[in-house]
Formats: sequence, structure tokens, C-alpha cells
Amino acid sequence: MTPEGFEMTFERIRAQMARVVVGQEDLVFGLLVAALAGGHVLIEGAPGLGKTLVARTFARVSGASFKRIQFTPDLMPSDVTGSSVHDRQSGTFTFVPGPIFCQLLLADEINRAPAKTQSALLEAMQDHQVTVDGTSRALPAPFIVVATQNPVESQGTYPLPEAQLDRFLMKLTVSDPPREVEQTIVKNHATGFDPTDLSALAAITTPEEIVGMQGVARRVRVDDAIVGYVVELARRTREDRAIELGASPRASIAMMKAAQVVAASEGRDFVTPDDVKPVAKPVLRHRVMLHPDAELQGISADERIDDILRAVPVPRQGETAAAAAAP
Repeated sequence: MTPEGFEMTFERIRAQMARVVVGQEDLVFGLLVAALAGGHVLIEGAPGLGKTLVARTFARVSGASFKRIQFTPDLMPSDVTGSSVHDRQSGTFTFVPGPIFCQLLLADEINRAPAKTQSALLEAMQDHQVTVDGTSRALPAPFIVVATQNPVESQGTYPLPEAQLDRFLMKLTVSDPPREVEQTIVKNHATGFDPTDLSALAAITTPEEIVGMQGVARRVRVDDAIVGYVVELARRTREDRAIELGASPRASIAMMKAAQVVAASEGRDFVTPDDVKPVAKPVLRHRVMLHPDAELQGISADERIDDILRAVPVPRQGETAAAAAAP
């Protein structure tokens, strides 16, 4: 597949999802970018804003096998990964796969389960495999986790551990829709739209084509000036006085991968600074921890990232253009 073919397929997927997910263009775009970058997505928002719907819609449009886990305080790790069951007749143990063995996993309300259960996803999200009773089993490709969570201030939630948060390539936030969009949503339901029935949506791609698109994105060129820009953005979060814990090098890699997808979605085979800027906040916001004093002053992670974006010099167009033209 060429970058031009990538752009065409990307737009077809986005347009098909927009038939169901109304007024959440940034959410759909972010989900597609993260998935095609080979990453996972954490979606935060109040109940009733379409977080679950966007994951189900993407599974339908991409043709991926789909499983949903409702995270609750009593959910056990084996309920996620599966377990070995003893067969009395044969006298042996047989592994029964858990719901994690799918191509698109919806971890619904992930922060309602304790850290012990959330940790069941760590190996799967990082290495695309699950180890149970000393045996590692590969997960299907592509393997994408879309997790939803209610705001941390909500009753009955557990904060996600830093190690878990760092596994998500992006954290996307969902806010209340504008009045006009909400009226459209209500009107659609009044005319018979059923969010539980997505059979009218056609599969635009196959899982194999999604894997192919991920390969195209990885081949998009990133010149040294862009690499330096991405690294500097991440490093500034470690030097910012309002931030207690900055982003790790994994954040730099995630930003680069996301920028490659943005470039490919526009039919280009090279990355520009304008491909990096829209993915900086979704990639960094969940990887930084603010100082308590900054939180007391009402400063948010997004505000600090915006300040960093304004402060870091953008590579000059001549530098990136020359690198893109180089053989």
C-alpha cells in the first residue's frame, strides 16, 4: 500500500465511523491514529458521551474480532487472561483463553478495577502475549486495547498506576457535545437509531489490511530535525518546574509513531512539525505528573504541554524539506 492508498483508506474508515459517532471528530481521529501506530488508547469522559460506541464502531468498520470486559472491583486477573482448567477424564490441565484473546479489546471503565487486575493487561499491551502457568501465548494481530474510564473524581474509581498509563499510546478526553450536535444525536435516536445494532455499517478494511497500514506508517520517513523536535518536547516535561514526573523515552517513541500516521493520513511519506503538534497532548498528558502546588493552583497537564509546545523551537522548513528530499 502506498501513502496515497493509506490516505484513501483512512478517510473511508473515518467517514464510515462518522455515520454513527456524531460530533466526536477528534476522538475518532485520535483512535485511528493510535491504532494505526500500533498503540492502545485510553478514553476519559463522563458516562453517556459515546466512549464505548466509538470502540464498537471501530471494531465493526475494521473487521476486527471484538471482546468487551466490564471492569469491576471484584474482577480477577484470570477473568481477563484465562486460566488452566483440570480435566478429570484425561487428568490434564487445559487452558481456557480469556476475553483478551481478540484483535480489539474494550476494557470498559478500567479504573473501577484495582491495580492487581489492571496489571493483567501489562504484558499483553507491551509484548502482545499472555503468560499463564509459565506458558506464553501470542495474541492475534492486530491487538489493540481501547480502555474507557470515568474521571478520577468519580465515586468508586481507582487511579491507574503509572506503569499502566505509560502503556497507552494516547489518552483522549471526551467532553459534552455542542447544542447542535446533541440535537442531532437525539433526533437520530428519535428516528430509530439503535446504538446496540451496528449491522448497517460495512467493514471498510480487514485485520490484515490494518496490519498492512501499520507497516506503511512505520516506513514514513522521520528526519533528524523532527527526531530532535520530538525528543526536546518530551525532555522539557522532565525539566518543567510544575511537573513532578515527566514523560519517559517511550513517550518520544509514541509521539514519533503517531506523527508518522498523521503524515500518512495526508498521503505523505515524510513527517513535518505540523504532524507532531496535534498528537503531542494526547501522547503526553497521561505521562506527566504535576507537582501538588501546581495542582492547587488549578494548572492542568494540557496547559503545561501547550506552554512547552510554544517554547520549543520548531525545525525550520528548509531543514525538514531537505531531509525529505534526500535519497
